[in-house]
Amino acid sequence: MKFSVQKLSAALACASLVSAGMFANAAAQELRFSWWGGGERHEAMLKASKLFEAKNPGVKIKAEYSGFQGYQERLSTQIAGRNEPDVMQLNWAWLSAFSKGGDGFYDLRKSAASMKLTDFTDQDLALTTINGKLNAMPVGFAARIFYWNKSALAKAGVQPPKNWDELFTAGKAFRAKVGDKGYLLDGNLYDLILLSHAYAYQKHGTPYIDPKTGKIAMSAAALKDWAAFYKRLQDEKIVTPLPYRASLGGVEKPVEQQPDWVNGNWAGVYTWDSTVRLIGSTLPSKGQELDVGDFLTLPGAKNSGMFGRSSLVYAVSKRSKHPELAAKFVNFVLTDPEAVRIIDMSRGTPASLSAFQQLQKEDRLRPIELKAYARISTQQKAGAISLPAAQLEHPRVQKFMREVFEQIGYGKISADEAAKQLSEQGSTILQRL
Repeated sequence: MKFSVQKLSAALACASLVSAGMFANAAAQELRFSWWGGGERHEAMLKASKLFEAKNPGVKIKAEYSGFQGYQERLSTQIAGRNEPDVMQLNWAWLSAFSKGGDGFYDLRKSAASMKLTDFTDQDLALTTINGKLNAMPVGFAARIFYWNKSALAKAGVQPPKNWDELFTAGKAFRAKVGDKGYLLDGNLYDLILLSHAYAYQKHGTPYIDPKTGKIAMSAAALKDWAAFYKRLQDEKIVTPLPYRASLGGVEKPVEQQPDWVNGNWAGVYTWDSTVRLIGSTLPSKGQELDVGDFLTLPGAKNSGMFGRSSLVYAVSKRSKHPELAAKFVNFVLTDPEAVRIIDMSRGTPASLSAFQQLQKEDRLRPIELKAYARISTQQKAGAISLPAAQLEHPRVQKFMREVFEQIGYGKISADEAAKQLSEQGSTILQRL
């Protein structure tokens, strides 16, 4: 058979076009993935992304990672410019800001066939659903709980408190034994705002902001009790007073970096359950042992007031050229056994049931993490943890609350004055969101 030069050239040209088309198609299968975190999380997510590429030839994951500082501002700019990544790690509270009506992100239920949605509880999915649209997948569920240094308490002859009255009794006894540097409880400003909020929520049955209406739900009496409880914690030196903590490197300086925490002068913290490895990382390996404390509850309270929400979420851009692939990637990093093993606990305790069971089976969860998980799960199953209002973590609301309670901490306003500000100014801010 004769094959002319012209035909050969045409065949080569055709093959070249087909090849170019294949490469163009491969290039088109790029997903941008953004997240924040520290070195451990960066390394884990990069490895998991490479694994996804290996299991999905022709797909490229372009990593866009950084620390938390400036992440939200940068993402806001990208979304406003319609140039956001395909897959984004978000704080749960940002969902309502970026997707008020539920149309800000891709509805992941459209890709339900390629996702393991049954691996997550209805409550977890409810936290990331807006107007019936699944805007994101929860990475984990985090709640504020007590961690106590058992060794420090035992040395002072003090038992961990089991109710609110015992919190004050134990605080005074611990300080009497340890001295002027002794404080039963430490926490940054927001930690203690939420602790005081839990007390007022239990007593009056309503949170500060109604999650359904986005309006102030607490009565004047409840707001006063919220502010007064915070003031009492400070005045009776149950917690590290705000001015004193500010003098030790700032009110937001992490507890694990505080010498008084390391040497046992501070006996406990009220913080996210997911931070236990971090807060325990600087304690001496001998003679110091952390334990999960009881969640303090008033008799007859219908709600624990425990603040719990999705720790992190993954959302897919509604403008992604490959939403199905992006959804597949999200499912992969949350539920794939190899990915789960790589990521381990770098994102906290996973919300995925299969991922949690795998980490538990492989002994990757520490006993204290399992205890914290069980304590929170018990509250969830009892219906004692209500869905919080996303507005509570809006930057403007956060700034406002911190300013009010900071004034209490420095003795500039009374509980009555604080309650008035929380009601009047708080309502104005919420109306403008």
